[in-house]
Amino acid sequence: MPKKTPTPVEDLTLLEASAELAALATEITKHDRAYHEQDAPLISDADYDALRLRNEAIEARFPDLIREDSPARRVGAGAAERFGKVRHAVPMLSLSNGFSEEDARDFVGRIRRFLDLPEGEEVAITAEPKIDGLSISLRYENRKLVQAATRGDGYEGENVTANVMTIADVPKRLHASAPELIEIRGEIYMSHKDFAALNERQAAANDKAFANPRNAAAGSLRQLDASITASRALKFFAYAWGEAPELPAKTQMGVIGLQELGPADQSADEALYLGRRAACTVSPDRV
Repeated sequence: MPKKTPTPVEDLTLLEASAELAALATEITKHDRAYHEQDAPLISDADYDALRLRNEAIEARFPDLIREDSPARRVGAGAAERFGKVRHAVPMLSLSNGFSEEDARDFVGRIRRFLDLPEGEEVAITAEPKIDGLSISLRYENRKLVQAATRGDGYEGENVTANVMTIADVPKRLHASAPELIEIRGEIYMSHKDFAALNERQAAANDKAFANPRNAAAGSLRQLDASITASRALKFFAYAWGEAPELPAKTQMGVIGLQELGPADQSADEALYLGRRAACTVSPDRV
């Protein structure tokens, strides 16, 4: 049976808009839990984004109807009960999506207004591939990894320190030039090659196959038995930071360490303190 075409937002009545926002809040919450807590998405990313965009459009048209439980007011889902909880010192928010040239132009316009630049002045922008994995925040004190937490709802995540300690790609101690206290944020992910190999092993053992590399990475990390995490080929890709009383550079590119790497025989823990080897050695079409 074909899906019913939704009523254009501009044609919705107040009553219809209120009812649809309630339905969208329930449906998006269901999908957030399936994706973030159970690592088992029920719909495609495109269909999920469509739900979010529909919710945002209705809220923009009827701002007085914005609900307390609006999906626009939260990020991800809460921490699962089976893990200890970590309160993020700095909220761990998600990236916004853009789907068209118009979205890109709006983004540049917001930057120009934020920087108080005149219309038409060039805005320098850097871009990098989006690695689809599980967001992670790594806390280093005295340059030593002391805590790893998932994003959770953006304010409180899951304590997965023991599991992250098994991932070779994550530096356990930072370079001497790093700040004494810093939270490094990025993605725990699995390459397509390693994902295919994992599903082959799952099939051979008559176990359920993973739907995609993102869910394979998330499911591998969020294990009560850290030895299962250790057996999976997980990688780390850093791109931002959380709490950081001081930073070693003035730009994002400087902080993430996209400069020339050290000697080829340098160990993981002696590499650039952000452990950004993945960004420098893996091409986008092979991730």
